[in-house]
Amino acid sequence: MQLTSTAMAAGLAFLSFFLLMLLPSSTEAHNITKILAEFPEFSTFNHYLSKTHLADEINSRETITVCAVDNAGMADLLSKNLSIYALKNVLSFHVLLDYFGAKKLHQITNGTALAATMFQATGRAPGSSGFVNITDLKGGKVGFSAVDNGGIEATFDKSLKEIPYNISVIQISKILSSPDAEAPTPGPSQMNITGIMSAHGCKVFAETLLASPAQKTFDDNLDGGLTIFCPGDDAMKNFLPKFKNLTVDGKQAVLEYHGVPIYQSFSMLKSNNGPINTLATDGANKYDFVIQNDGPEVTLKTKIVTAKITSTLIDEQPLAIFALDKVLMPKELFKAALAPTPAPAPAPAADAPKPSKHHKSPPAPPSADSPADGPGTDSADQTADSNGAGRFNGERFVSVCLSLLFAAILLL
Repeated sequence: MQLTSTAMAAGLAFLSFFLLMLLPSSTEAHNITKILAEFPEFSTFNHYLSKTHLADEINSRETITVCAVDNAGMADLLSKNLSIYALKNVLSFHVLLDYFGAKKLHQITNGTALAATMFQATGRAPGSSGFVNITDLKGGKVGFSAVDNGGIEATFDKSLKEIPYNISVIQISKILSSPDAEAPTPGPSQMNITGIMSAHGCKVFAETLLASPAQKTFDDNLDGGLTIFCPGDDAMKNFLPKFKNLTVDGKQAVLEYHGVPIYQSFSMLKSNNGPINTLATDGANKYDFVIQNDGPEVTLKTKIVTAKITSTLIDEQPLAIFALDKVLMPKELFKAALAPTPAPAPAPAADAPKPSKHHKSPPAPPSADSPADGPGTDSADQTADSNGAGRFNGERFVSVCLSLLFAAILLL
């Protein structure tokens, strides 16, 4: 019997869907470190992208252009003896928040374009100082310069790697100058952690930290890298009654539980799913939590509560502070919350009504030799039948799918 065109179309559609489900996804995020590793002449530039953690931020972007300079160009920059924080600003000034491949650079509308940089996105660039002018020059050349600087500072040399409309890595002739990017940046020891918290909606947590020995733990870890998860004021106020019932050591542990002894930008957190240690971690006391991602959101999950990052208070290596919608509660201190709520005791049975004269006597109970046919047996039989039916239906579904696939292949 021949199949109708409708059946053939259905078979082909099923086959296409089936094959698509089997094929692994070929889309992968770009990796600027691996891209530049293929070009030894950019090893210094690549090294400092990693050291300043800009590489992680670049990899988290979907549309971006990296204007790389070779080792000679980086030598000129390093001769200025900038701090690692100012150096990060300068390099972020060479990361454009748009896609500019070689073809697009030579087809700029009206011969000039204004591109925002990652330095502008940090919010530390005053006015328009975080923008770069791109100019299509005569003779096939393309020039680059800071908006506040006159003339052309650097020119486009060649394209190193292009993934259209995702990432473009190009070489420019020299480092672009930016006085604002090169300006001295306060070192971590000069940062007022509690002041930053208080100014951005985490005043209650900051004041609690100031009154605890935990503040010294935070300060001692600042230079080496520190990430703080700060509960917002409403969340902290609601938690204070529980906090006051803790011992002195317990209070310190809860506060230190909100700090991680390494620098983690938001993009790094998004790519770092899994458990992570905290400042409270000490030998047998794990005091860890799990980082999880759900689309653009990042959540921190303990055995007791799941908190969501709501905003970024500061993200300047080596310090990152993020606001949370809940207080993190470690299982080591709140084990009682893990215990299941006991089921309520059954209500006492009401007195059975006395049988009237007209009621028949109840049947005699089964003997010890008779099979147990009570409700428990019926339930078990029904469960077994249900499980058997489930297995049968699943096997039948797989059989039907394989049959349709085989028919579709024959039709091809």
